[in-house]
Amino acid sequence: MAQELFNRAENCFKQLPFVLYRKPNEKELVGAFQNTDEVFKVKDFTESGFVFAPFDLNSDTILMKMDTVLKVAYTTKNKDIDTDIDRNTTLNNTIEKPRYLELISNAIKKIKQNDFNKVVLSRKIDLEWKEDYFDMYNRLLNTYEKAFCYFWHHPKIGTWMGATPEILVKSSGTRFTTMSLAGTQKSIDLEAPKWSEKELHEQQLVTDYIFETLKDKVVSLSSSKRESIKAGQLWHLRTEMKGSFAPNKFGEILRALHPTPAVCGSPLVKAKNFILDNENYNRTFYTGFLGELNIKSELSRNKNRKNQENSAYKSIVKTSELFVNLRCMQLVNDLVFIYVGGGVTSDSNPESEWEETVLKSNTMYRVLNDKLH
Repeated sequence: MAQELFNRAENCFKQLPFVLYRKPNEKELVGAFQNTDEVFKVKDFTESGFVFAPFDLNSDTILMKMDTVLKVAYTTKNKDIDTDIDRNTTLNNTIEKPRYLELISNAIKKIKQNDFNKVVLSRKIDLEWKEDYFDMYNRLLNTYEKAFCYFWHHPKIGTWMGATPEILVKSSGTRFTTMSLAGTQKSIDLEAPKWSEKELHEQQLVTDYIFETLKDKVVSLSSSKRESIKAGQLWHLRTEMKGSFAPNKFGEILRALHPTPAVCGSPLVKAKNFILDNENYNRTFYTGFLGELNIKSELSRNKNRKNQENSAYKSIVKTSELFVNLRCMQLVNDLVFIYVGGGVTSDSNPESEWEETVLKSNTMYRVLNDKLH
């Protein structure tokens, strides 16, 4: 039962590390528990466990040991609630909006001076909020079936919760899948999104960057056609890429992929430097990545269903499934910090970029506002 999993996690809270998570479109809730409160750090991504990486890989990447793993069925009660939240007193305040608009304007100037061609700029929303974390996570699970929904806690690091739509990379053995995800529009009834040139260009920048970055580091690489996908109340543009890598080179793939232009910009170094110099706060784990790293899985060697003679022969492979930490919040005592951002190009409009972050903030606001549930 899911409640038993929640009870175990609640007993660990403030004492031992744990993570609860459900993968997109799945009916299984996973709980991973570490037996000690030690802080383990990733050295080269050959380790095994649940990884929580920051935006800046120069900072520590945390590895949670999955000493005990429990899996239970989880049935949702509500699905993709589509209600606007009253944000006037919190988001549209006299300090944050002008600051963010100025940040966007400065970035556009730099882009037009050819310093870089895209930068992803974010902001942090501070809220006073006193509520049971497990009730919040239960609502998050019920609201976002199509996202990776997690509740991560380490007594020496902190507490995070989120519902992210974006896979950084999945791997099985030496084969991998990644994607470029960019562009944001609000879902209106059943209407298909109509993408602007700015949004199409922004997404193409991400796709081109990933392809160029990986092509010399992998054995093979191919991409699908661009498509529109829905995540909660938002539409995004996505291109999927698949390939294979040499044995023991998964860490190189990760370091090449993170951060992508979808969370940083391009050229990467210049965009990242502008973010670190101008956002005026530390993203820590926002726009980092998290998920299962090098978990041993069984694969049947027999792919021919008619021939059952060798069906007992199975191979053990390492699998990873890592997600970009978007649509998330940090929980600190009676405070909640919601993180939102968007891509800025030469065609950007500061007011529109602000509204995009307001739209994205609704993902976590729906979880906080229990009157909707």
